[in-house]
Amino acid sequence: MTDDRDNRPSPDALLAEAQREGRGRLKIFLGAAPGVGKTYAMLQAAHDRVREGQDVVAGVVETHRRRETEALVAGIEVLPQRQVEYRGRAFSELDLDALLRRRPKIALIDELAHTNIPGSRHVKRWQDIDELLGAGIDVYSTLNIQHLESINDVVEQISGVKVRETLPDSVLATADEIELIDLPPQDLIKRMEEGKVYLPEQARRAMHSFFTPGTLTALRELALRHAAERVDRQMVDYMRAHAIAGPWPARERILVCFDEKVDAERLVRAAKRAAERRGAAWVAVTVETAGAHIVTEAEKDKMAAAMRLATQLGGETATLQGDDVADTVLTYARERNCTQIVVGRSRRSGRFGRWGESVTDRLIERAGDFTVILVGRDDEDKPRPSQVPAAPAQSGWRQGLGYGFAVIATAIATGLGFLIDLWLPIANISVAYLLAVMIVAMRSGLRPGIVASIASFFCFNFFFTEPRLTFAITDSKNILTVVFFLIAAVIISNMAARLRMQIETTRESARRTTNLYDFGRKITAAATQDDVLWAVVHHVAVTIHGKSLMLLPGESGLAIAAGYPPEDQIDDKSAAAADWAWSHGKLAGRGSTTLPTAGWLFLPLKTARGPIGVLGVRMKDGGVTPSPAQLRLLETLADQAAVAIERTTLVADIEAAKVSTERERLRSALLSSLSHDLRTPLVSIMGAASTLINYDESLDGTSRLDLAQTIQDEAERLNRFVQNLLDMTRLGSGALKPKVDWVDLNDVVGAAVKRTRRLARHHAIRVEIDSKLPLLCLDAVLIEQMFFNLLDNACKYAPSGTTIKVWAVKALDHIAIEVADQGPGIPPEDREKVFDMFYRVQATDSQTAGTGLGLAICRGIVEAHGGTIKAEPGLHGAGTCIIIHLPLPPDLDLTAKEGPS
Repeated sequence: MTDDRDNRPSPDALLAEAQREGRGRLKIFLGAAPGVGKTYAMLQAAHDRVREGQDVVAGVVETHRRRETEALVAGIEVLPQRQVEYRGRAFSELDLDALLRRRPKIALIDELAHTNIPGSRHVKRWQDIDELLGAGIDVYSTLNIQHLESINDVVEQISGVKVRETLPDSVLATADEIELIDLPPQDLIKRMEEGKVYLPEQARRAMHSFFTPGTLTALRELALRHAAERVDRQMVDYMRAHAIAGPWPARERILVCFDEKVDAERLVRAAKRAAERRGAAWVAVTVETAGAHIVTEAEKDKMAAAMRLATQLGGETATLQGDDVADTVLTYARERNCTQIVVGRSRRSGRFGRWGESVTDRLIERAGDFTVILVGRDDEDKPRPSQVPAAPAQSGWRQGLGYGFAVIATAIATGLGFLIDLWLPIANISVAYLLAVMIVAMRSGLRPGIVASIASFFCFNFFFTEPRLTFAITDSKNILTVVFFLIAAVIISNMAARLRMQIETTRESARRTTNLYDFGRKITAAATQDDVLWAVVHHVAVTIHGKSLMLLPGESGLAIAAGYPPEDQIDDKSAAAADWAWSHGKLAGRGSTTLPTAGWLFLPLKTARGPIGVLGVRMKDGGVTPSPAQLRLLETLADQAAVAIERTTLVADIEAAKVSTERERLRSALLSSLSHDLRTPLVSIMGAASTLINYDESLDGTSRLDLAQTIQDEAERLNRFVQNLLDMTRLGSGALKPKVDWVDLNDVVGAAVKRTRRLARHHAIRVEIDSKLPLLCLDAVLIEQMFFNLLDNACKYAPSGTTIKVWAVKALDHIAIEVADQGPGIPPEDREKVFDMFYRVQATDSQTAGTGLGLAICRGIVEAHGGTIKAEPGLHGAGTCIIIHLPLPPDLDLTAKEGPS
């Protein structure tokens, strides 16, 4: 019977289409190798859109000085690129903001895998393109196949060249359209020789490394394969979105399904051979039904081994859920657009059979358009008494208890029957027996339930049907009663047993889910890598009731990073197994197919960036290996652990990148300050000195005095700059320790005003200090330097003829000091930043000379005295007012008259 839901579009496919609404469309011109003409093809497509009347703008087009490509740029609007300076060189980058403001219908952006210059909004160009797509702009871009992250190591192995710029495969997967650009290897080599790909010198080097016929052929195959897979995914998505049942045999795809009653590994190998002959993709599946928990551990191990074999042979694997195995498999095959199904001839007694009909029979009957390949059994696969594994002792013991419970429940039901027989008709006695049968089946399973059904049938007949205490039945009505009772008892027993199996399966699934949830919560809460490692090894050890280790790569190979219980070394066999698991990315060690005699079992920790470590486990009894269910759970935990460790690594990388960026910014600012603020006074000094030397006889006394004064002024300016650098160095190293003593603030401010006399010759400085201000415990030299920096800063920015005011009063528990000027003021967003090293409000050539260190030094001096400093607008919002609060000595009389705060 066909479910109506099969005729509905896939919700996931509809959701994916809905998410694309309002987004731009991405078309990628995928090149098999550099020089095949992907940029040329992109420009040709752009000209076609222009002729159709669409708005096309070129954001980035890399012509590499190829004449044919440069000629195609003509006729297309080219957006000017943004110029970025990095390490003393100028680079051109996509002007993302300008393109967003321009909002064309189609944007041409070459080199999808390009890495942006540090300091750009996004690290990668594909992230810029994603923002454009989000704004509803269609994008044409180009990409060479060797830039895909998943085949980066394959390309390096083929060509011997490490491709540095890569992008995630998910970017290619989300493209709305892919156009493959390809050339035969010989034609591409001919283009190289003609200088149409690289300049002659570059072409000669490339032809001896990357551009060999073998390498180009391999890259061409990779490109064709990825393009075919992308088109196949698009077709499957289309079928799901439009509720097309399929299959559409545009490309062969093989599905192999098996259970514990068939030779699963033989089926997997048969499917692999069939896929190789047809060049098809293939997937191995098994179905978990409500009775999955009654499968023995040996059978589970058998299926898990078949799943691992499928993965090793390059196939996909999936575990499906459902009661009707045939319908579940066929539904999945239609969803994946499979064309062939490989099954084995199974015995009718297993999960793969029901009521005398096997799943194979039902699959063949309902296959419809599918081709079903039936793989027969070898003679060795036929059941023989000697091959039937004996049930474990513990299982038989439990089953014996179940049969005993069936007998006891029947006896109790008989006792209740005698009580019921005193007041109610005989038909009501059967209810007691049915209740006993249901309880036995739910508690002990199907077989004890059947035993309870038969025992109840005989007890009901012997004790309650006429003639009693005999198995003979004289009344025909009683015959029907006991027969229907037996049928009802068997049915109820079967239903109760199935319900019990479903409950057990649900409990097991809930336990796995809870385990994964607890693990995810623990590693999410862990902030550092050490916390993550400890959470992983502790949780894994508790889960398997054994030991666990985490090994991470170090300078001398893998090393134990964490263990529970604590462990600091492993034997040589286990170390070899760990190295093998790390280098090959596969299971190794105890119970696996590689180094199975090792003491530990090792699972590789892999992420999209590659292997990051190895997880080792050891059961409580060293000779026992994890069960298939435990192994599946461990593999899931290993995947989550790898992601958590990578997260902490990325956080560390981000912090390191921030520190590196800040260091680079400070270095650039320091070099800029040195180049400007050292050179300017030196040029003035050299110029004045040269004039005195060369023209001394022609100069009068006034001119010589002016030149000498210039030398002195510029030398003092240079000395102030060097002093600021020294003070900043002392602040950064923590060597600035105030040498405090009792001082009068009037004397300190007066000394600072005297030092700034020449700098302030075009300004008036007015000092207003409260006469009742007590002596302060300060470092007079540092505080004088602070006032000097503030007055120097005010003189630079305040217009000539204006007044600079210094004001100080005593507040409740501190001294309030203000230095106000009538300059242009500081914007609100910069009032905190001006106290950072080398920060200046506007870094332009016309700006007043300065290093950006004066206010930073002031803050360091004030904070060294336990005070605070901030910048606020001046009177009526004009100019700048630097406000300083310095603490009063603790033994001062604070009850004296207070000034305004």
